[in-house]
Amino acid sequence: MEAEFDVVAGWTEEVVAALGPGHAIPAGCRGSGSPSALDWLAEALDLGAGSRILDAGAGVGGPAAYAAQRFGVRPVLVEPMTRACRAAARMFGLPVVAGSGEHLPVAGGAFDAAWCLGVLCTTSAKAALLAELRRVLTLGGRLGMLVFVQITPELPDAPEGNDSPTDAELADLLHAAGFDLVRKADAGGFAAAPSSWQRRVERVEQALAAAHGADPRRLQAHAQEQRMGRLLDGGHVAGRLVYAVAR
Repeated sequence: MEAEFDVVAGWTEEVVAALGPGHAIPAGCRGSGSPSALDWLAEALDLGAGSRILDAGAGVGGPAAYAAQRFGVRPVLVEPMTRACRAAARMFGLPVVAGSGEHLPVAGGAFDAAWCLGVLCTTSAKAALLAELRRVLTLGGRLGMLVFVQITPELPDAPEGNDSPTDAELADLLHAAGFDLVRKADAGGFAAAPSSWQRRVERVEQALAAAHGADPRRLQAHAQEQRMGRLLDGGHVAGRLVYAVAR
């Protein structure tokens, strides 16, 4: 998990600095959904110019930067990996603080909207994470999530740190934390990223491989990505976009 979400985050920032700022958002959104999926979440959350949104588990900040550019929001990022925090600040100039989703360093009721992309399925402390998201949202606050849910009874060769809930477990967890599940969509049903976006991601991947391809941490992170890819391709796991409201 450290290799995938911390070490590679720092390398990504270095690669983007060499390739140019146009590569930053596509590189930062790897694994967090296509632009069309992020648009669905932003529109469900009713994000617009000046909206303040908390991004919990923000990684290097790609989705938050996309929302700022596309919708004019003012995101605040919380991310447990310190190299990812530095990468987000340097790549996008966004306000970011190091902290875990289970102990968000944010005042209660401080936000009207939050999103948490690809995080719930990587922690066993799901109830604590959702309770914290509920705490920092106002009454009626809006929550968007990307969650990789378990479809089949067994997950062959699951990535280390993966702890995907089922659809039913996800619904129960949200209800217990004080959220009403309003809408859900299959993340695989959205249009793929534009060709120009995909080409930038490919350039970043090629540059990472050229600079760090033999590093055991790069190999470990790449193996994690491949294992998740096989689960998705095999129908063992599926991505869900979720819109819920705090009650």
